[in-house]
Amino acid sequence: MADGEREMILIPGGTFLMGSDEFYPDEQPVHRREVRPFHLDKYAVTNAAYAQFVDSTGYITVAERPLDPDDFPGAAREDLVPGALVFTPTLGPVDLRDWRQWWRWQPGAYWREPFGPGSTTRDREDHPVVHIAYEDALAYAIWAGKRLPSEAEYEYAARGGMTETRFAWGDEPYPGGVAKANSWLGRFPYDNRGVGDTAPVGSYAANGYGLFDMIGNTWEWTSEYYSPRHVPPSAKPVNAGERLNLLAATSSTGGEVGPRRVLKGGSFLCSPDYCLRFRPAARSPQSEDTGMSHVGFRCAKDA
Repeated sequence: MADGEREMILIPGGTFLMGSDEFYPDEQPVHRREVRPFHLDKYAVTNAAYAQFVDSTGYITVAERPLDPDDFPGAAREDLVPGALVFTPTLGPVDLRDWRQWWRWQPGAYWREPFGPGSTTRDREDHPVVHIAYEDALAYAIWAGKRLPSEAEYEYAARGGMTETRFAWGDEPYPGGVAKANSWLGRFPYDNRGVGDTAPVGSYAANGYGLFDMIGNTWEWTSEYYSPRHVPPSAKPVNAGERLNLLAATSSTGGEVGPRRVLKGGSFLCSPDYCLRFRPAARSPQSEDTGMSHVGFRCAKDA
C-alpha cells in the first residue's frame, strides 16, 4: 500500500477568521475558529492511488452501482443506469442559471472511465480521481488509516498561513495576469483559455504549508454536513437530524437526493463570471451520493 501512505504535511494548529462577508451568503458569518495540529495529504488522491485501493479491496464506487427506482420518482426506468455527471462545454453563451446546459448524465461514466465507456485514466494516472461520492472517499480514507478533513481544517490549510486574504495567494484572483490555480479562464462555459479539465496534481505552486491544489483543479470532500450559513462554535448547535432542509436537496424530478456535505477548494470550472469560488472561504453543497467530473478528495490524519 505504498501510495496509501502518501506524503502528508503537518499543519500547525492555530486560530483564524473562518468565512467571508464579501461574496456568497453561505460563507457568513465570519467567525473565529481554532484548529488543532493535524496532517493533510500533500496532493489530492490520484487515479493511481485510488486504483491501488480498488485493486486491493475490490471496492465498487457509487457511480458503478445499479440505481433504485424508488430513489428517483418520475424518472424513466430506462434512464436508471449506473453513470455520472460529466462536464460538457457549450457551443456558445447560455443561461448561467441552468446548470443542465453544461452537465450531462453519462451512462457508464465512473472513475476509471471518466468521460464514459471507452475513455480511460491510463494517461491520467497523476490526475485527481473524480466521480467519487462521499462514501467512496470515506472508504478510501478508512483503508488508508486516515479520515476526511473537517471544513475548518480544510479552509485553514488552504489559506497556507495567509489568514485574512481573499485568495490563497493574496487579494487578486490573477496577480499580474497569472493564474495561480487551475480555474476557468475565459467566458464560462464555452470559451476556455486555460486547462479546461483536471490537471496533474502539483501542476501549480504549493501554498505556504507546502500543499498543492488546495484551490482549483477539483472540489474536495470534507466531513461536514452543509448548512446555508456557518454555525460558529459559540452558537446554538444545529440538530441536522431534525432539520432535514439542511441535509437534503430536491432533485429535478421532485425527489430528495440525499444528505449534503461541504465541498471546499473550487475546481477547474470556477470562473469569475459564474462562480468565484476558487477561494479558501468558498464552500459548496454536494449530495453524498453524487460524484462529478470536478469532485475529488484528499485525506487528513490526527497529529
